[in-house]
Amino acid sequence: MSRFRALAALAVGSALVLTGCAGTSAAAPGASDDSTADGAFPVTLTNVFGETTIASKPERVVTVDWGNQDVALALGVVPVAMPKVIYGDEDGDGLLPWTKDKLAELGAQTPVLMDETNGYDYEAISDARPDVILAAYSGMTQEQYDTLSKIAPVVTFQDVAWGTTWQDMTVIDGTALGLKDEAEKMVADKEKHITDEAAKYPAIAGKKSLLTYFDPTNLSTLGFYNTLDPRMGYLEELGLAPSSYVASESAASKTFWFTPSTEQIENFSDVQVMVAYGSDGMIAAMQADPLLSKIPAVADGAIAVITSGSTLSSAITPTPLNIGSTYGDEYIGLVGAAAAKASS
Repeated sequence: MSRFRALAALAVGSALVLTGCAGTSAAAPGASDDSTADGAFPVTLTNVFGETTIASKPERVVTVDWGNQDVALALGVVPVAMPKVIYGDEDGDGLLPWTKDKLAELGAQTPVLMDETNGYDYEAISDARPDVILAAYSGMTQEQYDTLSKIAPVVTFQDVAWGTTWQDMTVIDGTALGLKDEAEKMVADKEKHITDEAAKYPAIAGKKSLLTYFDPTNLSTLGFYNTLDPRMGYLEELGLAPSSYVASESAASKTFWFTPSTEQIENFSDVQVMVAYGSDGMIAAMQADPLLSKIPAVADGAIAVITSGSTLSSAITPTPLNIGSTYGDEYIGLVGAAAAKASS
């Protein structure tokens, strides 16, 4: 995945809405009632563009966009082709560490890595001869869906681009693979890990927060993500709560990324903890600004700074492989350390 497409999913620039942070359920999201028994085919899954029917258990699986390959691998299914990761790939091999570790654990060779810098590589996808294309967490358009559907059944998002929780991504993709029960158990296990890990940092509980992408060249705005973004949902799973302004703006709009002026800095008067894509010197730069420094989280230095483009910055968006990984737990630890600095 290109840096541009990754930032569309992981940073700024897209309209977004989703159903919220969901756990496991008796039926897979988007699955018809008569096709959800684990391993039973055909399976029909609804999506934003219509319905997808998978006639038999897929043998050749292709994934596109972000995180779907982690679902397949976590369930023991090695894709024949999947996106080449650029954002967060510090060693340049096109794989994130948790994905690489799982491939090694399964004794599998690296699948064909597709360059999505300029969109889907339809030729590579077709050459892979897939039985199914997994994209439950995705930003595909109707046109892309129609084109991909000529190659193989496409499993994509149910509501709005980039709007699928990690739980729903796991269960939807898992159901398409005939592994619904395994997917639901995995979700329950990962949710328990999140709860147990967050409990190590009691200062997190109930703190008012926001998630931002900090641009040191522009201190006139303080951008933040909608509470309906899966990354914000993950922070709420850890125990943080959205600040009052973040909550009210999110409830009133489907906007993915808000950029209010710091001239209304009083809107952020209850922000106790920030999580931010940023860089070294970010906290000092914010504390030196006469307006930003009025925010409690800034004054206290209660900011978890995640270096933009680092591997750790990719762990902000949860998948069933990075939850519980070294990077995933490090991220929770940084959030916990920031919360511990909050004065109230």
